[in-house]
Order: sequence, then C-alpha cells, then structure tokens
Amino acid sequence: MAEAAVAAGKKVKFIVTRQDTPESKPYTEEFEVPYRPNMNVISALMEIQRNPVNAGGSKTTPVCWESNCLEEVCGACSMVINGKPRQACSALVDKLEQPIRIAPMTTFPVVRDLVINRERMFSALKRVKAWIPIDGTYDLGPGPRLAESKRQWAYELSKCMTCGVCLESCPNVNEKTTFIGPAAISQVRLFNTHPTGEMNKHERLEALMEDGGIEGCGNSQNCVRSCPKGIPLTTSIAAMNADTTKHLFKKWLGM
Repeated sequence: MAEAAVAAGKKVKFIVTRQDTPESKPYTEEFEVPYRPNMNVISALMEIQRNPVNAGGSKTTPVCWESNCLEEVCGACSMVINGKPRQACSALVDKLEQPIRIAPMTTFPVVRDLVINRERMFSALKRVKAWIPIDGTYDLGPGPRLAESKRQWAYELSKCMTCGVCLESCPNVNEKTTFIGPAAISQVRLFNTHPTGEMNKHERLEALMEDGGIEGCGNSQNCVRSCPKGIPLTTSIAAMNADTTKHLFKKWLGM
C-alpha cells in the first residue's frame, strides 16, 4: 500500500512557524514533501532543506532546526508538533494528523525558525550544581558502591537529555517567572543520592529553597506526562519537597 502511495505521488503537507531573527515576528510557511514509508519529521525537514520551495512553488530559505542523534537520546530536536512538545526524530508522519504543524518551543527564546536558546535550562542546572565535584588531579581509585535499590531509580533519573520538553509543558515556566523547572529539581535528587555528590547535598537544597526554586511548582503534573524518557519527575519533586523541608527545620534547630 505504501509503495502504491509513493507511486501515486502522495504528498505530506507541513505548516511551519518560522522566524528569521530573534527580534523579527514569526510567520507560517507551507510546504509539501513527497511521502515515503516510515518517514519522520526530521526526514521531512531534510527534504525541505534539499529543495527549499514552499507549497506555492516559490523558492525560499531552508528551514533551520537542530538535531543530532536521531535516536531520541540527545534531546536536540525538541519542537512543538501538532500542538505537542516532543522529539521530531521519533515523530512518525504516518501517526500524525495532517497537515502537520511545526513550531518552536515557546518557553525558550527563538534563535531562528525552530532553533531555540536553552540557556534558561542550562543556567538552572548550574544553579543547583548538577554535577559531581571530583578532583581530577590524581587517581582517586574506584568510586563508592551504590545500593542496587538506589541505582535502579537513579538510572531512570539519569536518562534526562535536557530536551526542554518538561519546561515547555509546565505552566509555571514562562517569561514572567524564574521557576527553574522540573528537570533541574530531578537532577538535584539524582546527584544528592550519589555517595560523592551527597557531600554537597546542602548546597543543592539551598538552591532549591531560593526564589524561583521548588516553591514555584504548581503540581500540574504536565512534566511527567510529556517527558519523552518517562522520567518520574513528580516523584522527584515530592522527594525534594520533603528534603528541603527537613533541611529548613534543621537550620532552625541549629543542627
């Protein structure tokens, strides 16, 4: 059936929200791409790049987007597809309602077309010190062992690919707030569990207790529903709520 559709010259219609510069106004442009079986949104964008002609037959500039692994691992190709933030590499054309509408995520500033600036997300990770501080000047030997029960769910948290989809779907992350978002909160839980990272546990909890920290969560649970990797983000937020509360009481009691 697919081969017959190709032979019949079947086309897939895309409506792309574009923006030439960070300061210019967005606009939409329609494209028609030859259908191929099992094609995804990225392959369609590649087709537009090879032949940048819009649906009206006019020559135009190629659509700009980001991608890397094409295996839903790097998180680079996040965009809004038919109103839903997701990865373009795993968005199969056969499973999408047409015309397929593509737009950049609105939580982040647009650089050009579908390319966005994720600085807000990376700054949040810096703010909570989402890393393990290890002195690399000499051999430290094997690291401390992690209990199997902790290792299993820590692995789930480590799947975060900083795609930004959870921030895009969160109603509390917008230009009017400083909320760091669910991804950074979940990473605090991950690194505070690590035997070495736990030494800086209080610093990460302090960061979550500042303005724009964990108190900014409205518990909409959009993040856990939209996460492409199925990370238990709301579970992490609940756990960090408990940890910050304990930390606050310990400070009051001078412990």
